[in-house]
Amino acid sequence: MSAHAPARPLIQLRGVTKRYGQGQAALMALKGIDLDVRAGEFVAIMGPSGSGKSTAMNILGCLDNPSEGQYLFQGAHVEALTRDQRARLRRRYLGFVFQGFNLLARTSAQENVELPLLYRGTNASIRHAAAARALQAVGLGGWEHHTPGELSGGQQQRVAIARAIVTDPAVVLADEPTGNLDTKRSQEIMQLLVELNRAHGITVLMVTHEADMAAYAERLVHFIDGRIDGDAPNPHRAGVAASAAPMVV
Repeated sequence: MSAHAPARPLIQLRGVTKRYGQGQAALMALKGIDLDVRAGEFVAIMGPSGSGKSTAMNILGCLDNPSEGQYLFQGAHVEALTRDQRARLRRRYLGFVFQGFNLLARTSAQENVELPLLYRGTNASIRHAAAARALQAVGLGGWEHHTPGELSGGQQQRVAIARAIVTDPAVVLADEPTGNLDTKRSQEIMQLLVELNRAHGITVLMVTHEADMAAYAERLVHFIDGRIDGDAPNPHRAGVAASAAPMVV
């Protein structure tokens, strides 16, 4: 390869389709998607309900397989992997942030953040240190022993983000991460994702239907009826000039 050749995209979808059901009852959720995502990008995936954006996110997150087409991650064909191999890829390279936080209610912030490392079999001292660093990175140093019921919605989402980054993933997949938050908390969570993307180089793929949240991404991909209807840089990116110091919410 030439020294001046562009690096291979981190993620490549080629002709990806997703079909649910058979025969006349079949539903084509994706109809031949081509998408490249390079390491370090922040991409917002938008579209109305039923457009295919969540189906695409499930495939990108190795939670589902395409019916046809190719999904390459760092050049490896994900669609050809076994269920166990996809699970290992998820644990090693991907972090997830959900709209509903998905925290264990009776478990401390520290223990919630440690869960991905526990599933990996990481020893306790390394888990504790990594979780403390992740909580510090999202502005929750000192809150390690609080349970979700003792935290605000914004703080709970910060715990969820800490859990997503504790394994040093290549990619964070965020599914409507501000959907349960008010405007101020939503803006603070988005600024945090921007900071993780810019300062730490984490690739962020975010599904959202909110244009003001998508404005924080550097690239906007629009889905309509199972196809990509638009894919363009965001010329007016929000949040990139704000202070790098995360705020405790």
